[in-house]
Amino acid sequence: MAYVIDKNVCIGCGACVGACPVAAISASEDGKMVIDKEKCISCGTCYAVCPVGAPSSEE
Repeated sequence: MAYVIDKNVCIGCGACVGACPVAAISASEDGKMVIDKEKCISCGTCYAVCPVGAPSSEE
């Protein structure tokens, strides 16, 4: 299981980027954040710091 970011909800603030302990999150060309599923450890930190709740767990 990995987390994914809903690009329709993401505001591109980058709070999750700095909070991710494994550097699995980066900005895409459109300024929205994306999670590298290979690096994601499903810790939930991105969800905890996101002001709009864009990350969610993918099953």
